[in-house]
Formats: sequence, C-alpha cells, structure tokens
Amino acid sequence: MSYERIIFHIDVNSAYLSWSALKLLKEDPDGVDIRTIPAIIGGNRQTRHGIVLAKSLPAKELYHIKTAEPVASALKKCPSLTIVPPDHNLYSECSKKFIGFLRSLTSEIEQVSIDECYLDYRELEHQFPDPISAAAYIREYIYQNFGFTVNVGISSNKILAKMASDFQKPNKTHTLFPDEIQEKMWSLPISDLFMAGHASVEILQKLEINTIGDLAHTDPDILSLHLKSHGRTLWEYANGINDSPVESEPSQAKGVGNSTTLSSDLTRAEQAYPVLRQLSTKVGKRLVQSGQCGNNLCVEIKYATFDKYTRQMPLPSPTQNGEDLYRYACKLFDALWNGNPIRLLGVRAGKLTDLYEPVQMDIFSYDPVETAKKQKLDHAMDKMKEKYGKDVIQKGFHKK
Repeated sequence: MSYERIIFHIDVNSAYLSWSALKLLKEDPDGVDIRTIPAIIGGNRQTRHGIVLAKSLPAKELYHIKTAEPVASALKKCPSLTIVPPDHNLYSECSKKFIGFLRSLTSEIEQVSIDECYLDYRELEHQFPDPISAAAYIREYIYQNFGFTVNVGISSNKILAKMASDFQKPNKTHTLFPDEIQEKMWSLPISDLFMAGHASVEILQKLEINTIGDLAHTDPDILSLHLKSHGRTLWEYANGINDSPVESEPSQAKGVGNSTTLSSDLTRAEQAYPVLRQLSTKVGKRLVQSGQCGNNLCVEIKYATFDKYTRQMPLPSPTQNGEDLYRYACKLFDALWNGNPIRLLGVRAGKLTDLYEPVQMDIFSYDPVETAKKQKLDHAMDKMKEKYGKDVIQKGFHKK
C-alpha cells in the first residue's frame, strides 16, 4: 500500500548509557562495557539520591529497573548495580554528531529531544530503493562511525513512527502503517501508548481499558469525561490518527518566551497552572515592552526523564495580554501533559506582529470598544506596577 508521506522516527538506543559507555571504553579499552552489565546513568550511590536516567538491558531484564525510578529503589533491586554519573556535555556533543549526520541526508528533520528526531523520507526517495533500505543505511552508518545504535520506526505519520521505533530493541527497524495497527499495536498494554502517563493509565485501567486496542474501541466522549482533552488525544493515537507535519525549522524561532526549571517535580495540574500564569504574565509584559503581539502560542514540558515535548496553537487574534496567553497556555498544557512528573515548563508567543499592524479580526467576537478598554486597562496597570511595585494590583485569572 502506498502513502502520501513516509515518516521516520529515529531514536538512539539508551542514549546516555551508550554515550557514557563509549567514553569509558575510550579511556580504558580493557574496561567493562557498562551496557553488558547491570548499570544505570544517574544519581549518587553514597547519598542514594536522584533518578535513573538510563539503564542497561541486564538492569532492565534481570532486575526490572525502570527509567525515572529513584536510585534508592534501583539499589534495593540490585545492590551491586554500577552507577555512572551523567555527563551532559558529552551527551550534547554526541547528539550534534547524530543529528548532523542526518541533516547531511535531508533538511527535513525535526529534533524533539537530545536523542530522537523525526525525518521526512521525501528527500531520500531518489537515493534508496525503499524506506527499509534507507533505514538500514542510517543504522549501519551511525554504528560504524559513532559506535552506538539507533532504532528506526517507519510509518505514514509521526505517532505511528514513534510507536514503531519503541518495538524490539536495539539496532532494529520496524514499520507500523495504518493497516498494521491491529496486528502490531492493539495487543500492547495501554502503558505502551505514546503520551499515556502513569496518572492516565491508572484512570484507564479503572475503566477496564487495559490494552491499546481497548482504548481504540472506547467511546472518545467517555474518555474526554475522565481525562478531558487528553482522553481524545489518546484515543486518536490508539487509532493511529495524527496529521502533524515534520517541522524542520522551529516554528517558534521568532518569538518571545519564558521557561523555568522547577525546584521540585510537579505531579498535579493544579501545581502547574500558577507557573503557567507567571510565565504567561512575563511573556505578555515582554510583548508590551517590544510593542508586539503574538499570533501563535506554544507550551513546552520537560519531564523528569529529560524528555521534552511541545504543543502549539494559533491564537484567535493577535495579543500581548498575559491573561489571554495564560488561558490558552492552560488549554495547551491540558492537551499536552501525559501525567508524568514535570521538571520544566515554558510558554512562548510566536509569529509576532507590530502592535498597530492591521489584522483580520473575527467579526463575531471582536468588539473594538471592549478591546480599546482592555488595552487601556492593561497599560494603566503596567504604569502602576512600575511606580508602586509589581504586587500593588493584580488581575483575576481564570484557567478557562
């Protein structure tokens, strides 16, 4: 069966562990390859603090150690566990080599984290007889020249390509086209679905939804009732529905944004909303200072595992108002968050236009009188804060 587009998801196998292993072997060629023994990256043996950032196959298969679990828990499972501290400078260098090679093949690359990316196959079609051959070349080149392995998932959209790359590892190519979903994906546990975090999985299991197939056959309105917009998103993913493009250039490259690394991981939406409010307010203030309005909004989440994801939306009308940005940031957050602990939050306004640049407004929702009043109020509040301090007056914020 032919498809309009072919998407690759390329994922480094246990990136932090592999990259640290290569460095250690370079320093001591006769040393033990930590990929072959029970070993993890992350945390501290003496203090027993920190979490597992990456684990070897023996650590996973023999001791059931999981990514993001506390180091103290991992040591209980395997007291002789080898623990290697992370080296983020090294990981950044390895990532640049990895992505740099792929960019030498095609410009249609969307990097989503330090060790994974999406690739549009269109620019490679004339170089290889088929996608499987292209994936084999990519895997072999990376292994022979850089020393680590990758998995390649191939499909007609990004979600299915991502799911395919998570199948059997390491150093494998897998396909997951729409006509393969029932055979290859629906029998998997619901926890294997992309963006199905611990909190979502617990709720789904209480509804007796245990496999991806169960979820795919559930009424999406029921899922929305229990999981809001994230429920429908998961239903779409379970059915292989996704039309997002490979964004080779950061869509928010020209924009105004703020992000914050949190002092402790957030585990509830109610903890995240005040942070989004602060970030949105700062972004709005910066837009006012620059005399610009945002036409697009993006929310970024980085999880405790250091995986980073973003979601964006066009705004109904250009704005520099922090209250408006906050309201839409919450909507994006609700659709993006998968329930896992959050390490960082970010808000960015993009596709900027000059404050007085003419724009096409929605005649059903645009009220010029109210808009003028709102702008005057915002400017008056800013003046008062500059003169008397930022806490002298506050606007009431509503999440939705």
